[in-house]
Amino acid sequence: MRNCPPLRALHAFEAVARNGSFKAAAAELGVTPTAISHHVRLLEEICGRKLFQRRPRPLVLTGAGTRLFPILRNGFDLLSGSLAAVAEPDFQAPLRVTSPNAFASRWLVPRLPKWREANPAVPLDIIGTDAVLDLRAGAADVAIRYTRRSPLGFAAQEICRDSFFPICSPRLLASDGRTIERAADLLRYPLIHFDWMNRDPDAPTWPRWLATARSIDPDLIPHKAWDLSFREELHAIDAVVAGQGIAICSDVVVGRELENGSLVKAHQLSLPGYSFYIVWMPHSPRSAVIESFLAWMRTVA
Repeated sequence: MRNCPPLRALHAFEAVARNGSFKAAAAELGVTPTAISHHVRLLEEICGRKLFQRRPRPLVLTGAGTRLFPILRNGFDLLSGSLAAVAEPDFQAPLRVTSPNAFASRWLVPRLPKWREANPAVPLDIIGTDAVLDLRAGAADVAIRYTRRSPLGFAAQEICRDSFFPICSPRLLASDGRTIERAADLLRYPLIHFDWMNRDPDAPTWPRWLATARSIDPDLIPHKAWDLSFREELHAIDAVVAGQGIAICSDVVVGRELENGSLVKAHQLSLPGYSFYIVWMPHSPRSAVIESFLAWMRTVA
């Protein structure tokens, strides 16, 4: 008979170690921080070792906690994946891929015929959303995450990194018969803005681009506001394609349009973007299909 600690104590410790916070772990598990603390102390008593160094900030694992955490994390991941596999009525079910809306629409969807050619027996379920879906809860099999660094706690691989340029339709530039020679020349045209939902203060927006451009073009007007503003990035791109103005766009998201000439870079000054990562759960029961998707993404990217 196995002599195992209470599952609640193991679950509480794993959640605290993964989140780096008793409060965050309590919110995740739907209990009070006091209950989480009680479960962790019980596990420490059973182990005969302290698992956390009790400091105000930050929360630090002891040597024993460092050894125990990856074992429990991988074990819970494997258990979650196995339960999902048992509950799956059809092992040929679509591979569920969540992706940011703009990337899904402008980059991924146009390339899906190549996936069907290479993997005709594996359908895909594309979930376009700018929300971060919970892979641990089984909301998707694979996530395409757009972030500056690799997400922690998952298996992940970087696919590509983008840069942001002022992008427009060549018809817009031809409308007045003049060429853009300096950054200040862009201000003759409507500027299109879209919201950054992650509220990153360093996001590649018009204010940042204009501030950077002023260092090379002192004639640039300091505070020109944008003329069109959209909540969704996709709507801003549609407006650019329609020739309604210039937007700061990802050279990956509008890469096909830049290749075929339907969009052009209005200026060569760029801002650094983010990375696109393929993210999945370690020990997933669909690891073979996920590996096929990862290999395909590396090829088309």
